[in-house]
Amino acid sequence: MNTHEIFHTINQLSRYLTNRINEELKPLGIYSSQWTVIYVLKTKGSLTQKEICQYLAIEAPPMTRTIQRLLTQGYVKQIQGKDKREKYIQLTEVALEKYPTWEAATLQVNDSLLSAIPSHSHEELSQQLKGWYKQLS
Repeated sequence: MNTHEIFHTINQLSRYLTNRINEELKPLGIYSSQWTVIYVLKTKGSLTQKEICQYLAIEAPPMTRTIQRLLTQGYVKQIQGKDKREKYIQLTEVALEKYPTWEAATLQVNDSLLSAIPSHSHEELSQQLKGWYKQLS
């Protein structure tokens, strides 16, 4: 397999994973891009939009749209930082109440997708991906 094929396959896999997560989350009122932000805020706590963008390696314009949707839905709120230009994004009580349902839906997709890989390989795959990401970032 040449490098083009490797990265093409990774891209296809990424799109497939996103579509599968969207199928499960859409009936719950959110999409994978929103879930990603919600998950980061739940695990990392309040962050600025810039910090979220940096952590997820997403440019500001699409992140602004995602955060605006989450604000409109009542799932996040903005908290004024020390600097007047700085605003922290934080999950609302509504989001925290719905979080277990969203998480269960994504875990179900994750488990079904990982079932195609022998369970003894899960940890090795995880370590390889984390190591690769760490090198690249």
